[in-house]
Amino acid sequence: MPLARVVRGDVVESVHTGHLVVLGPGGDVRLALGDPDVTVLARSSLKPLQAVGMLRAGLDLDGPHLALACASHDGTPEHLRVVRETLLGAGLDESALDNTPDVPLDPDAAFAWRRDGHGPEPVAQNCSGKHAAMLATCVAHAGEPGWEPERYREADHPVQVACRAAVEELTGVQAWHVTVDGCGAALFSTTLTGLARAFARIATAPAAEPGSPLARVATAMAGHPGLVGGERRDVTRAMRAVPGLVAKDGADGVYAAALPDGGALAFKVADGSARPRPAVLAAALRVAGAEAVPGVDLEALAALGDVPVLGHGEPVGAVVPAFGAAPAPAVPAVPADLADPAESAEGTA
Repeated sequence: MPLARVVRGDVVESVHTGHLVVLGPGGDVRLALGDPDVTVLARSSLKPLQAVGMLRAGLDLDGPHLALACASHDGTPEHLRVVRETLLGAGLDESALDNTPDVPLDPDAAFAWRRDGHGPEPVAQNCSGKHAAMLATCVAHAGEPGWEPERYREADHPVQVACRAAVEELTGVQAWHVTVDGCGAALFSTTLTGLARAFARIATAPAAEPGSPLARVATAMAGHPGLVGGERRDVTRAMRAVPGLVAKDGADGVYAAALPDGGALAFKVADGSARPRPAVLAAALRVAGAEAVPGVDLEALAALGDVPVLGHGEPVGAVVPAFGAAPAPAVPAVPADLADPAESAEGTA
């Protein structure tokens, strides 16, 4: 099912197909394209659910450190500082990390990282916050059999068992498929409807379940959107535009988000492309009711969905959602040199 069309001039140049579901605050389906119950590997969109599992298992993080546990971060000095603080708080350093080595996602941060003599390292990889939190969860059980941090990535390790339990409980879907994510951690399957349902649980928790692990995750993410992604990233821009929004991008064309009233969405671009994600996200947020959220920045929401098609560096078309009411594309709100670095680099998330 088409999710977005790439229009150059007056010609549809490409079509991105996929699956999408938008839920109303009561869980009713407002929009379904393709198969909303398709089994997906939600990649980094699972991180908020995994963080809930870790908190339930004894992790003691909040604020920026919990936001980093849910992040696919850009690898800026601020991101790396918070990751290292999480490790230090658990009595560890970055040598304990066993995620896939990489360089920062952000081009400027990557340039500085290389300039300073660094190559691919686990701490710079976008999932290092999640891995630091997994290690901190293990340390919370120091001395207990099976919780040794050296094998924390394995699917049968207690920290991964806790993450899986949270994924299954929040989505209401059995994780029939277990594999390995790009970062090296265990990865559990779910469905788009289940993923949207889980994000709705998290986003409504500050009001419905104050103080709970779900509420702590929602508060941390909404309170620190720059740590969840980065200044150029659509996930950060979306959460800044819509107060209380909990959103998370994932590699291979996945996205999930929910409003504080429980309106929620999840989608998967079939070809795994990141290109249409901001346009689809903005349109789906409108269907979910984002424009009615108190304090919403309507201009920022419109800018989020403005994905220009360039000719000689100038906009000559746009990526247009195949559903909903999207504003007419204008001059790109984000210059070409500020394009989301995750479009090409988040394949490990």
